[in-house]
Amino acid sequence: MHPTKTATQQLAGLALSVADDPAAREPARDAVVDWYGATVAGRMMSASQIAARAPFLDEPGRARLIPDGRPASVRTAALLNGLFSHEAEMDDIYREGLYHPGSPTVAAALAVAEGLDASGAALLAAVAGGYEVGCRVAETVNPAHYRYWHTTGTVGTLGSAAAAGLLLGLDEDRLAHALAVATSMAAGLQQAFRSGSMSKPLHAGHAAEAGVVAAGLASEGYRGTPEVLDGDLGFGVAMSDGPSWAGLADAAARPPAVSQVTVKPHACCGHTFAAVDAALDLRAQGLDARRIRSVEVDTYQVAIDVAGGRSVDTAGEAKFSVGYCVGAALSLGTVGMDAFDQRHLDDPALRWFAANTALAADPQMDATFPGRRQARVVVVDDDGREWRAERATRRGDPDSPLSPEERRTKFDGMVVPVLGTEAAARLHEALSGLADLERVVQIPLGTTGVDHG
Repeated sequence: MHPTKTATQQLAGLALSVADDPAAREPARDAVVDWYGATVAGRMMSASQIAARAPFLDEPGRARLIPDGRPASVRTAALLNGLFSHEAEMDDIYREGLYHPGSPTVAAALAVAEGLDASGAALLAAVAGGYEVGCRVAETVNPAHYRYWHTTGTVGTLGSAAAAGLLLGLDEDRLAHALAVATSMAAGLQQAFRSGSMSKPLHAGHAAEAGVVAAGLASEGYRGTPEVLDGDLGFGVAMSDGPSWAGLADAAARPPAVSQVTVKPHACCGHTFAAVDAALDLRAQGLDARRIRSVEVDTYQVAIDVAGGRSVDTAGEAKFSVGYCVGAALSLGTVGMDAFDQRHLDDPALRWFAANTALAADPQMDATFPGRRQARVVVVDDDGREWRAERATRRGDPDSPLSPEERRTKFDGMVVPVLGTEAAARLHEALSGLADLERVVQIPLGTTGVDHG
């Protein structure tokens, strides 16, 4: 890429290049499959149910809501499907960027693809390009950006705009303007998920909708500020620590970002995962959760800042409590979606873990963040015996990936309870063959028990 190009121009060229890269197609398909699972599961949760009943979001159109297929406008489908996909906390992660790329990017791409009656192959190309843009920006501005901002809501607007713009056939110039316009609509504050509010999943939905709007405007010649990312008063200065954008020039030589994501095996904040994995190791060694005197978790500071909550009155709070999640791993042997149902939230034993797990920052673990997420769990049982387990990475990360069988088990675990076994199998089969699907609207969606209001 030419060094005199602005960051938005470089990213536009990168998106177009990755969209044409055959190496990105299979991981893009896997990302879409994972997104559908998270979206089906999230649709049944409280914030999603409320959002789907909201006034002014019921206009019909050519796009569809997941999983029942309710017709919706492209903007509404991007907004609501993006929200649904982030609520269950099962959507993918780009570790180096502190970013959930799938929720906003796939929601935007799917809505536009259905609106345009596009093919599965076009959808996958757009998803790959959208991931590339969002992940590279997230990696550039973090970890400083993450002090105050929710990367999925902010940077997600750029990933969504890139995906939507690719489906609209934008050339490099107009795609760069789509990214520039989208940057001005980036929003989402960390404070929104330091408590049990419903705003966090809305960040992903807003990012998807804003990206669609930006790409649509750019397709008609609407122009943004080319230097909005790297200028003297731009995104990098205002919402990070003045990062260098020089690395964008080397991104084309790296594996596609969509092939480097983390697939979540646990239904909670990713900052708890290394500790959860270590706790599961202790359980497998024979530790009895009923006979624990003390628990200490050593991990990186951001995990404590974001997921160090003690209050677990709601599922949202519990998912951001390292102590609760470690307790669920030790007590239940899994930290799936049912670990956060009311029965478990009211369990005195799990509440004890939330209130009494000691958290400490380890300087060596801090030094490897965000590219590596580590934790050590130290437990003393009633006999005074010390149990230790340490994780140098998380299950599901690119260096410890889930197997295809584990990914299918995850999908079925999220989708079968909602759609049933047969419908879940049909959906998975269609998604697995996306590259050959002539029309995205052929993906089978079915009527469910969701409340439309």
